[in-house]
Amino acid sequence: MRAINLNGFGGPEVMEWSDAPDPVPGHGEVLIEVAAAGVNRADLLQRRGFYAPPAGTTPVPGLECSGVIAQVGDGVHEWSVGDRVCALLSGGGYAEKVVVPAGQVLPVPDGLDLGSAAGLPEVAATVWSNLVMTAGLHSGQLLLVHGGGSGIGTHAIQVARQLGARVAVTAGSAAKLERCAELGANVLINYREHDFVEMIRAEHGLGGPGADIILDNMGAAYLGRNVEALALDGQVVVIGMQGGVNADLNLGALMAKRGTVRAIKLRDRPATGRGSKADIIAEVRAHVWPLLEKGEIVPVIHAEVPVADAGRAHEMLDEHETFGKVILRVGS
Repeated sequence: MRAINLNGFGGPEVMEWSDAPDPVPGHGEVLIEVAAAGVNRADLLQRRGFYAPPAGTTPVPGLECSGVIAQVGDGVHEWSVGDRVCALLSGGGYAEKVVVPAGQVLPVPDGLDLGSAAGLPEVAATVWSNLVMTAGLHSGQLLLVHGGGSGIGTHAIQVARQLGARVAVTAGSAAKLERCAELGANVLINYREHDFVEMIRAEHGLGGPGADIILDNMGAAYLGRNVEALALDGQVVVIGMQGGVNADLNLGALMAKRGTVRAIKLRDRPATGRGSKADIIAEVRAHVWPLLEKGEIVPVIHAEVPVADAGRAHEMLDEHETFGKVILRVGS
């Protein structure tokens, strides 16, 4: 097959569309002929040498894909050759073929094409596992989403609104904020012009002034101010480190809020067992997929790019002008 291979670490130019060994499904796995793959910031970190795949995982980037099942391994009974699917991966999506545990596979939602479906598994699993399974987001709460125009952000807005929560978002332009409002965001914060702490304090969640849950992609740069923006008993859920990895934490301020800071990584979770990717995917299929099929949640796609031009797709994310997901087109 052909795949994006990394010729060392560095800029987009290290990615080469070239030959790679054909993967073979083992027990409990399926082989997918890839139609499209979602691009995630984790892929950019891996390309730069800062985010190694879990042990035993292919070095080919790509944490989600869509396509058609071409082969099923021993012990797989819920999927058949020819099924149109999308899947959460530990790696390997930027390729013509990929092997994935059967428990991480989802049917393509009715009414969606394979391109749109490719951008769903990572955002849906990240949002549901962090906001609902871990933080317990529910009706009446105030959720603050940093990076409202990202793939994660655009999905989180819609899920939170379906749960009856109010949603505040940060973004760097009026145009992005307007589109976040169209998806259901209530409080729009241009971080280039306003202090998100002050604007959140003007809002009221169940615990008083502040956000009940903050979904944070910035990490160190926002940690202190996130604590300031919390309501009583609030939770900061860190899912990204775009603003660095080391920060001072005022424990007194956190204790005064009776707050919690969680840092959670999806990629290294086990395939099966308690808290596994299979558990998360089962929850997503039960709760999010019906909303997608009804059109109450929609995938937000910024652009589709041929996989051989994956470098350009990475540049799009680095330029911070995207709204929603960038998709790599692989198969026909």
